[in-house]
Amino acid sequence: MKLNVGVFVDGFRKPVAEGLKLAAKLGADSFQVYITGGEMLAATMGAAQRREFVKRYQDLGLKLSATCGDFGLNFGDAAVMQQKEPQLKAAIQQTVDLGARIMTTHIGCVGQDPDGSRERTMVANLKRLGDYAQGMGVTLATETGLESGKRLRGLLDASGSKGIGANFDPATRVMNGFDHPQAVRDLYPFIVHTHAKDGVRVNGKAAEVPLGEGGVDFPKYVALLTGLGYQGAFTIEREVGDDPVGDIGRAIRFLRAL
Repeated sequence: MKLNVGVFVDGFRKPVAEGLKLAAKLGADSFQVYITGGEMLAATMGAAQRREFVKRYQDLGLKLSATCGDFGLNFGDAAVMQQKEPQLKAAIQQTVDLGARIMTTHIGCVGQDPDGSRERTMVANLKRLGDYAQGMGVTLATETGLESGKRLRGLLDASGSKGIGANFDPATRVMNGFDHPQAVRDLYPFIVHTHAKDGVRVNGKAAEVPLGEGGVDFPKYVALLTGLGYQGAFTIEREVGDDPVGDIGRAIRFLRAL
């Protein structure tokens, strides 16, 4: 099966239009993009600009696998969510207009929660906003981070919303000391998108590294996901390093060779 290899265009550290051209030139099938600021923010991107953006990436032969709506959300904090919910909902509408059906975001960490109030607030927000996203034809995909796969699965199950999914990042699993293959098994079938990123954890310290140089066994990771039925994008995310274009190009070739 030919993998859908994507890139997070912001990882090139270039203007978005230039990043799209680079993604196409390097042979990517799809891309993800932040819609949290500048020209990509919903409040500043009118209907005409949204149509122009879709035409631009389609003319390059690309598909938009997902948007990223990381607005500093914390689903366990009622005050934060009350303030940021309008922005999140606007981004969900923008996601539809830009031609995607997945928006990824961090939802915060449950952390210490002796009376369970934080978890209840998080589940209620997941339910309400997941149902809103579903009504728009969008899956709101939570990033995997500080929670174990089992703990996050419990939150997603408790929400009961068909509009909630997961964006699986194997590198954060490794860097936070979790078993990433087990987390895949715990979270599937919520996984609707994945980041192709690698990392290491040595003596309690975590670091992102180029694809294939860290603790993620990508041949087994890809085989596990596809074996479970995953058909979505493997979106290369490179957040550090002095040569992002070179690193992303090499990562595309690495995934193509699997």
